[in-house]
Amino acid sequence: MKGLIVERAGPLTLIQDGGRFGVRHLGVTQGGAADWVSLGWANWLLGNAPQAPGVEITVGGLTLYAETSATLALTGADLGATLDDAPLAPGTRFTITAGQRLAFESPRAGLRAYLAFPGGLDATPVLGSVSSTVRESLGGLDGQGRVLDEGDCLTWAGTAGAERTLPLGVGTLPGDEERVMLALVSGAQIADFSGTSVFEAFNTPWQVDQRADRMGVRLTGSELRYLGEGMVSEGIPLGAVQVPADGQPIVLLNDRQTIGGYPRLGALTPLACARLAQCQPGTEVWLTPVAAGQARNAHLRQLACWR
Repeated sequence: MKGLIVERAGPLTLIQDGGRFGVRHLGVTQGGAADWVSLGWANWLLGNAPQAPGVEITVGGLTLYAETSATLALTGADLGATLDDAPLAPGTRFTITAGQRLAFESPRAGLRAYLAFPGGLDATPVLGSVSSTVRESLGGLDGQGRVLDEGDCLTWAGTAGAERTLPLGVGTLPGDEERVMLALVSGAQIADFSGTSVFEAFNTPWQVDQRADRMGVRLTGSELRYLGEGMVSEGIPLGAVQVPADGQPIVLLNDRQTIGGYPRLGALTPLACARLAQCQPGTEVWLTPVAAGQARNAHLRQLACWR
């Protein structure tokens, strides 16, 4: 079947969907789109389910050649995308015709772009998901979790729905606003940090470190001091903010380990995780406390946008 051929593979271009759930007791992590909101909007533009499989393009370096015509959608980061050398802005539903090339160069804003296909990409689910998890060798086109490579063929079987455009205000990336605020629900160990540390966690800026990937993002700033006793390893949710001995927090993301023994301030909300996934190294971010109920309501409002 004809589709899009990978002519040039980016350093970390992956097949991703909504993630792999119900298997963490087996030591298998969640995976899924790091910026699940952008993937959801890309799918919405085509009339797909929000979790339908698409391509997550991190930092660019990808070129696709069309063997057939199709309607696609692009959201997320601005990676200097072009269609036959004509600029292609994120937040766009567009048609690619046979013989054209779609290319992504390097980040101009954000880190991860998402490309959606009619009905979602064709791939065989592994443990309920096609999400590529390189560390666990699960998912992707061949079920082994590898990144896309030259010569791979992307195919789909669905058709695009009625024409849609993104609502106003959708698609804002970190850096487009005065402050990047990351909502955090406090955790069981927050009372075991010094009072000064808790104050500084929420009232001083943090910098996104270069040590960042789909497993986690290090933040640098004030040294946080944990005063509690040693911990037994426990389950790690998406967005967990662990604080190791150096006092610099690590936010754990989609490809995190399933258990850990560092104390935690709490966990970023799923919406905050999506925002953090688009933050380039050096971005200034602020943690802001929210109640679990507030976080849940915000999450449900986002899901309702795609109904």
